[in-house]
Amino acid sequence: MKQEIKLVDLQRQYQTIRSEVLKAVDGSLCGMELFLGPQVRAFEREFADYCGAAEAIGVGSGTDALYLGLRACGIGADDEVITVANTFIATVEAITMAGARPVFVDVDPATGTMDPERVTAAITPRTRALLPVHLYGQAADMTPLCALARQYDLRLIEDASQAQGARYDGRRVGTLGDIGAFSLYFSKNLGAYGEAGIVTTNDLMLAEQVRMLRDHGSRTRYYHEALGMNSRLDEIQAAVLRIKLRWLDVWNAQRRAHAAAYTERLAGLVTCPIERPESEHVYYTYVIQAKNRDRLRAELAAQGVQTGIHYPLPLHVQHACAAFACPAGSLPVTEHLAGRILSIPMFPELTEAEIERVCEGIQANC
Repeated sequence: MKQEIKLVDLQRQYQTIRSEVLKAVDGSLCGMELFLGPQVRAFEREFADYCGAAEAIGVGSGTDALYLGLRACGIGADDEVITVANTFIATVEAITMAGARPVFVDVDPATGTMDPERVTAAITPRTRALLPVHLYGQAADMTPLCALARQYDLRLIEDASQAQGARYDGRRVGTLGDIGAFSLYFSKNLGAYGEAGIVTTNDLMLAEQVRMLRDHGSRTRYYHEALGMNSRLDEIQAAVLRIKLRWLDVWNAQRRAHAAAYTERLAGLVTCPIERPESEHVYYTYVIQAKNRDRLRAELAAQGVQTGIHYPLPLHVQHACAAFACPAGSLPVTEHLAGRILSIPMFPELTEAEIERVCEGIQANC
């Protein structure tokens, strides 16, 4: 039987940087300044510079990054935050953890990102923020969303968890709104070896609020200005992330090349992802649409090709979201996509032969 092609193969990537990682981890352990130390401070500065942001604040996870961004923006009880339902549940968890209520709007059928034309009708006197998701590695359509945020005096918080390095109109995501929130979960384009996250902003006051809230609401140890949390990025993860950040543009370029190869071979058989003219997609996932999705997935699995579904059940019809959900049928584009989307193998180290094998499996079953 042929060797399985994984959806994501992190072992291959690790082998290319293993000696650097082991040296960096040993250096962190020898220093024994294990959180908010020199590696964290260096990574924060390097990531801010990479994004073109004034500040970056390392935190414990992408969920924490979203939550702390909302808190720093003053989002709280009785506020409404407009977002989308085809995302990982952390987007909504962060809103509810801040005490606010998520309000779902439908998405653009071509990209799966927030449809700006649906936002105005969802704005009420309680709306305080827009929270678009840069899905699958591509930015949401930010120009009209920024205009709406200015028009209605709303905060704009970017969920950039799937889009490290992506650009919109020449700017990196995470610098387009008030706050950018990134997951650095291990499978992401820029991923730690465990849990990590980071917040970006050009607002120095927001940056200071996030720094205080991530460390138990304290600027000076044992003196607490607010009820915060423990969300401090640790030194070992920061050391690993500094190494990986130097590779990120190379890895993203490889992802883009793989995506172009997929699109060339699969166009006309399935619906391939599109890239907006103003966007630079970094393909955290390569997501096709197929009307026979479940059968196709089963056939690919039988041929040793892993696939995924991001995401099979939209949040607005999930049991966990019943308290603020909208009824089935209310987000028709989101629901339609959920029955068709399929993520196929995507990681920088994919080989041409593996891409060809994936495409042959799809061609034989479409």
